[in-house]
Amino acid sequence: MKLLHVVGARPNFMKAAPVIRAGRAKPGLEQVLVHTGQHYDRAMSDTFFADLELPEADENLGVGSGSHAEQTARVMLGFEPVLDAHRPDWVVVYGDVNSTVACALVAVKKGIQVAHVEAGLRSRDRAMPEEVNRLLTDQMAHLLLTPSRDGDANLLAEGIPAHRVRFVGNVMVDTLLHLRARARERRMASALGVEGREYAFVTLHRPSNVDESQPLRELLGSLDDLAKRMPVLFAVHPRTRKRITEFGMDGLLERVQLLAPLGYLETISLLDTATLVLTDSGGLQEETTVLGVPCLTARPNTERPVTITEGTNRLVPSHRAAIGQAIESVLAARQAGGFRPGQPEGWDGRAAERIITALTDPM
Repeated sequence: MKLLHVVGARPNFMKAAPVIRAGRAKPGLEQVLVHTGQHYDRAMSDTFFADLELPEADENLGVGSGSHAEQTARVMLGFEPVLDAHRPDWVVVYGDVNSTVACALVAVKKGIQVAHVEAGLRSRDRAMPEEVNRLLTDQMAHLLLTPSRDGDANLLAEGIPAHRVRFVGNVMVDTLLHLRARARERRMASALGVEGREYAFVTLHRPSNVDESQPLRELLGSLDDLAKRMPVLFAVHPRTRKRITEFGMDGLLERVQLLAPLGYLETISLLDTATLVLTDSGGLQEETTVLGVPCLTARPNTERPVTITEGTNRLVPSHRAAIGQAIESVLAARQAGGFRPGQPEGWDGRAAERIITALTDPM
């Protein structure tokens, strides 16, 4: 049997790595790794591959940046000859990026089975490009591998037959648990001068937060407020940095410690000892839940509700006053011992094993 794994952006790398590792233990299983190049910063891609112990990609499409339509079209054009060359039994796609839906569509039209890892997540917000990608991929995929039970319920409510849905758990947690010790060895808090102190870790990149001046100003203002009481470490996405400069908001960050985009191990090292996290990332909601670190997600919705019901995550509007109030609440709860590591069902470090079983030993 041959599996062809598709990765396109950093969140995919973290999901594919443990599945590929688990597949190596299956006798007779051949695996091919295709990197679409959707995440076009080669240096950062290389760093993530090294951190995550991913093998070098067998194929790299090198599609680069562009509009959603341009990027999706380039992936489809580049992926078709790769499928013709390898003819896998399964195309395994991950998450919700443009590469995910593009490669799923090409594979389905060529009569090749598609498995979607992290299926069934829903934000109910179709203004998010990722939500559109999730919906379309799940309709096309032959096997839907869900990270949480709400994913099963979402798919069944959308008319997906139950025999196509398999709960496997959260493969992102496999990566976190596998690499946590190595991440701690990085001692990033010490390197940045905040070891043993309270500090906040921040990432912001979603268009709804950074592409318009008002929400970005509110968010940066909240960081300035927080920086008056503890160090704020802000890993700045290139898109966000560009907007800050365009809108003339650099002055709001004078008290904030700005970091270049970080590798996976560096990120986990900082998350692990943070006092709190402010983000609009999907993955950080999960990782902070496992690490027991309070997380404020600057979004009106989340496709990962289990991080709220069973984890440390809390949604907060992208408004300075609301974020300030949420921070006060989080710090009070933390002082009272109100945050402990969460382990929702299937977040046990063995999701990748269950994925390989689902693919190679179907029910």
